[in-house]
Amino acid sequence: MNNIFVPELIGTALLVLLGGGVVANVVLKGTKGFGGGWLLINFGWGLAVFTGVYAAFKSGAHLNPAVTFGLWASGGDFFAGNPDAGLEVIPATAGNALLYIVAQMLGAMIGAVLVYLAYKQHFDAEEDAGTKLAVFSTGPAIRSYGWNFLTEVLGTFVLVFIVVLFGSTPSGLGPLAVALLVVGIGASLGGPTGYAINPARDLGPRIVHALLPIKGKGTSDWGYAWVPVAGPIVGGVIGGLLASAVM
Repeated sequence: MNNIFVPELIGTALLVLLGGGVVANVVLKGTKGFGGGWLLINFGWGLAVFTGVYAAFKSGAHLNPAVTFGLWASGGDFFAGNPDAGLEVIPATAGNALLYIVAQMLGAMIGAVLVYLAYKQHFDAEEDAGTKLAVFSTGPAIRSYGWNFLTEVLGTFVLVFIVVLFGSTPSGLGPLAVALLVVGIGASLGGPTGYAINPARDLGPRIVHALLPIKGKGTSDWGYAWVPVAGPIVGGVIGGLLASAVM
């Protein structure tokens, strides 16, 4: 259990802390990075993934339920193991999948709380409720649930398809390669929805947004919340299935 739960919890918490942190730095009033732009957010999220993958090397660093589902669909193990490092194989079972997903969700929520604490004064100074929510969760540029869903499917398909082909260990994946992949997905496909491509990264912080006493926060946009959950899961499964077919 510790080879799954603790690494995924810590890795996903770091992922959301640094990823949500770069969004806060760019969009909240009065920060040093205010107005830094979309590419700064893309690179920040890429480096957040880079950090999270290293932190969660013992579990194979899924950090994302879509990756977990994709690896499961591919027919491989959740983690191939590394005998030289004393790391055992983690088989793809329902029980292990549940451990991954629970850890990812809790880690994402912890990371979101830490972002709020780091930027507390800027959240208080920000007047726009939508901007505050954007630090925690994604939202569409043009709201059209079907098209938004498709965008999330496509972005996550690219992520999981390539990740499965890379391999399921940090040495196989290459943390830098995965980080650059996330930057590329954001730069190319992130415009319509903000590219959640990770149900835990979106849903966990959205729950935290709903629970925290954030000044003037408005709603948590629950009507849209299913899109960045269902879309990435579907895209991840398709990516895993197609990757297994071509390997």
